Amino acid sequence: MQQIPIKLGPLALLLTVISICLTTLSILTFSTSSADMRLAQRYAETVRERYALEIQGQEFVAEASAQLAEGDTIWLSDMKRRADGSYEHVLEDGSMQLTIGFRAGRDSLRVTAWQLIRSWEEDDSINVWQGGDW
Repeated sequence: MQQIPIKLGPLALLLTVISICLTTLSILTFSTSSADMRLAQRYAETVRERYALEIQGQEFVAEASAQLAEGDTIWLSDMKRRADGSYEHVLEDGSMQLTIGFRAGRDSLRVTAWQLIRSWEEDDSINVWQGGDW
């Protein structure tokens, strides 16, 4: 019986290329998913800070409305007064700031501004060409 030689060269090469491609794709998938997880965690922290400030702001408005309904206006002297005659109260939590503008009537409070600001610092470690001369 004569044995036919089997040529494994092309098959081995094909399997090697396939395994390299699968390894590369799995590494890319892992790095992408870990980056997505970090981004989701940062977003969750931002939402947590924002909602905590929103709750504090709502509590302040409820408290201030109750005090005005009782006729207590002494606490208004501690508030910052704006040029238009309204008052301003600032709440901070982490890197976020909530500014509440309001007008105080005899027995009611009217919110005129509700501004949420996130503070950030410019990353100037990267030197980007601004145009103009060299």
